Amino acid sequence: MYQQTLYSIVDDHIRPNTLKRLNRLKSFKYGYNKEYDLVVISKNGTVGAIYDIQGFRIGLPIINKAYKKSNVKAEQHWEKFEYPKALSKIKSVFDWNNYPDNFKEQWYNYIENEFKAREEGFSFYNNGIPTYITGSHYMYLQWTKIDVGAAEFRESNRLFYIFWEACKADSRCYGICYLKNRRSGFSFMASSETVSQATISSDARFGILSKTGADAKKMFTDKVVPISTNYPFFFKPVQDGMDRPKTELAYRVPASKLTRRKIELNEQLKDIEGLDTTIDWKNTGDNSYDGEKLKLLVHDESGKWERPDNILNNWRVTKTTLRLGSRIVGKCMMGSTSNALDKGGENFKRLYENSSVTKRNRNGQTSSGLYSLFIPMEWNYEGFIDKYGVPIFDTPKTPVISIDKSEVDIGVIDYWQNEVDGLKTDQDALNEFYRQFPRTMQHAFRDETKQSLFNLTKIYEQIDYNEEITKSSLITQGNFQWFGGVRDTKVMFVPNNKGRFFISWVPDNNMQNKIILKNGAKHPGNEHCGAFGCDSYDISGTVDGRGSKGSLHGLTKFSMEDIPPNMFFLEYVARPDNAETFFEDVLMALVFYGMPILAENNKPRLLYYLKRRGYRGYSINRPDKNYNKLSITEKEIGGVPNSSEDMKQAHAAAIESYIDAYVGFNNDAYGDMYFLRTLNDWSKFNLNNRTKYDASISSGLAIMACNKNKYAPSAKKVFKPVSLGIKKYNNDGFTSKII
Repeated sequence: MYQQTLYSIVDDHIRPNTLKRLNRLKSFKYGYNKEYDLVVISKNGTVGAIYDIQGFRIGLPIINKAYKKSNVKAEQHWEKFEYPKALSKIKSVFDWNNYPDNFKEQWYNYIENEFKAREEGFSFYNNGIPTYITGSHYMYLQWTKIDVGAAEFRESNRLFYIFWEACKADSRCYGICYLKNRRSGFSFMASSETVSQATISSDARFGILSKTGADAKKMFTDKVVPISTNYPFFFKPVQDGMDRPKTELAYRVPASKLTRRKIELNEQLKDIEGLDTTIDWKNTGDNSYDGEKLKLLVHDESGKWERPDNILNNWRVTKTTLRLGSRIVGKCMMGSTSNALDKGGENFKRLYENSSVTKRNRNGQTSSGLYSLFIPMEWNYEGFIDKYGVPIFDTPKTPVISIDKSEVDIGVIDYWQNEVDGLKTDQDALNEFYRQFPRTMQHAFRDETKQSLFNLTKIYEQIDYNEEITKSSLITQGNFQWFGGVRDTKVMFVPNNKGRFFISWVPDNNMQNKIILKNGAKHPGNEHCGAFGCDSYDISGTVDGRGSKGSLHGLTKFSMEDIPPNMFFLEYVARPDNAETFFEDVLMALVFYGMPILAENNKPRLLYYLKRRGYRGYSINRPDKNYNKLSITEKEIGGVPNSSEDMKQAHAAAIESYIDAYVGFNNDAYGDMYFLRTLNDWSKFNLNNRTKYDASISSGLAIMACNKNKYAPSAKKVFKPVSLGIKKYNNDGFTSKII
């Protein structure tokens, strides 16, 4: 089963005695705590629960007091508070000022408590559990009007808002990059946050972008403006222009806490100068909002920017609108499902992957500056949320009443799987369903099958299967080393979670480091068991610091040995700083497994390295030519020129035939190809632009190496007439004659 856990509570991040002392002194400040590598979202100086949401550790406040809807546990859940009728008649601060003081006195505490919940958050009992929600979440639930009226409380949204509050609190972060499923409420949540921040901000600008200008305008007019219009008077600032503007919402004076001291007279409000806050939208383009300063940028449907628009280019521009020098002064709230890869999905995927909180530079920032969050569909699928906001993951023994008061007798996971099973005959429809309602990040970035050179159905079948099984027990990460550090002795494999090799099979001890000497030269002792394919590189560094990676794959053959047949057992896709480090990595893998290698000889440094070290016997000659037809260089170092059109076609055909035979579901069983990087590389492989697909090149060469007899040139037979000395007769007419 896929993981249903979206977060975990970390109990031992700070020693209990230390935590008690710091809480007693109220020592925790809102923001990033470098000492404990923790982002504190508490605004009262305390830290209670510490959440780990996909690698991001967040300190929540201690819950000292929580609202109880009922003393009966089962009746405790979120319910929007009724707005007092006496206040609902008041439309503005100016109206409020016309009411007598004794009327106002009755409502000061109510108004102050609403401002406090907006600022610090709110806690309530939910099915017996004290539950904290952030101020932004409270504003969404209590004061945001959405298309169905009031928003529902969902546990998934609570976690989203906690993550978002931590993004706002973290001075290293530019905002959130949220990979979502369809109808998860992001557009309304982003609109709510925009209005909530704008109505308490001075001299600030808030911007909206979407996949098209029309979509951005629709979000502004259909969501942002109505939310602002429906705010209670004490949250609503003085507004310029039309009540329902089409392009810009301008607040002449931001709202302020309406306490006894801060409720101003109409004349005083008019005299305040220099306060100007606006919300607007822009047409979609790489340079939208270029040169402007924003406090909040909402990026809706950012995974659907199609050519010529490019979300990566736009983010490089708009990122600068959120900072002054090195100081981050604004945040971005970005969220989307993903289009097919060539329709904007590829760029969004790169941006999402560059936003992982677990991969930071020396400044503590991610490559993009954003923090990525993925919430699987089972947490947010409509119709499968109970009244406590918790997903109905598994099929219940007895029907459960959902938040919309309907009976649910099937779990969301089973329901989703039934949908998947019904679409398996239409792979493009299935992939679209995966993108709209993903349970994994791989689902979210599924591509269209018509874009793939190979059988994408089988590739995705294998990917899905790999995600369901425990990969940690099938793949080991690590490095190879010479025993005692002495080269050309024996090699051992050392597990290391930062290693460059990924392996799924290790030969028995009697097969490891097996070498055969032929005329004093070293040859692999397990050539009958399998072979390697390699896409090498010759230059250690490149101008842009990127360049192709070195790639190595190992594949077994069918043999009489006790080994898994036709199985990729090794994957290496890396670019060490020094090319010779890569060459040595390859050599140690060859020696350990005792298998030969088929490598490209148009990048010959690896092959010369093997020859110089005495391992020329491990390099396979090009299989499509007889030895006496090889060039001098090919005889010297082996290898194959993988650049001719015939070789390109043979290479692609080798991968294609392997996928059809051994990947995905075949003969009532799934294949044992467990390397996701290679599977994803196959899914995107482009025959006309092969340089980007290192894993495909090396894996295809490994397949060709294991089947080199298929590429051997056939001998041309020339028939010459042979005289047997037998007389022939012409039998025309009445008398036969010797010819």
